[in-house]
Amino acid sequence: MLALTAENAVDYVRRQGWAKGESVRAAWLSGGVSNVVLRIETPTDRFVLKQSCPQLRTRDAWFSDVDRIYREIEVMQALQPHLPDIVPKVRFVDRDNFAFAMDHAPREARPWKELLLAGTVDAEMGASAGRVLGRMHDASVQHRAAFEGFRDRRVFDQLRIDPFYRRLKLRLPEVATHLDGLIAEFNERDDGLCHGDYTPKNMLVHATGFTLVDYETACLGDPTFDLGLCLAHLTLKEMRDADHANALQETSRRFLDAYQAERTTDCPDLERRTTAHWGACILTRLEGTSPVDYLTDEAKRAEARALGFAMLCDQG
Repeated sequence: MLALTAENAVDYVRRQGWAKGESVRAAWLSGGVSNVVLRIETPTDRFVLKQSCPQLRTRDAWFSDVDRIYREIEVMQALQPHLPDIVPKVRFVDRDNFAFAMDHAPREARPWKELLLAGTVDAEMGASAGRVLGRMHDASVQHRAAFEGFRDRRVFDQLRIDPFYRRLKLRLPEVATHLDGLIAEFNERDDGLCHGDYTPKNMLVHATGFTLVDYETACLGDPTFDLGLCLAHLTLKEMRDADHANALQETSRRFLDAYQAERTTDCPDLERRTTAHWGACILTRLEGTSPVDYLTDEAKRAEARALGFAMLCDQG
């Protein structure tokens, strides 16, 4: 596998026939910890080049199979007809080098996480995120044949269950029984597609809405994990930012209301399952393999820890 960098990407895309002419530029894009992500620009075009990495850039050792990039490509292709303005279109695929190219978000797009941490809180964005998630989950139920190939949960286990819930069991053994129940329930269910990384960092906000990225953890399973994970991120930002706490609470409420209004298919026991994952994800983003870096005040961390514990354990 050729390890892509900003230095060799221009020659690479030319060899692949993905970009032509003399004026081709490559630049690193910030974002997650699991992939090489580069912007490729020509005088007339712009797209994103992405390649999976075997070791993630985290404080603790964290590994995952590089062929997870195939799942990302296939999930995007399955979802794109149902969410054409949200899911980037896959342009090119290089399976030998575990890489692909996709449409670039509008140039002015900014991660929702960045806006929230800067104190720009728009509750309507919460509603929009809820509607999109409801449409995504619904599409995977109504058009089940297109999603049946996503039953393999190996990558979800590597990137979510193991570093989130199993690592949390080691660090907070008092919640181990509750986490075991969540893990077992996820593995038993196939209620619909779970994106697995539906968080503000993966929502690139622009004038016409937002572009959603990072589908490598997606699988058929328990979609309420997506609700819990996104709400956990909003809650942790709420605890960090007292000045905007009320607005962030409203954002979370609008997110949930819009999700429930959008879904037309049944999701049994939605409230209990969502709340349990919500609490577990608060705890794992404090104590897991990849903790958030923006909640540093120990008193606020203790408050968040207590809330996560209560939400997880009170759900049985």
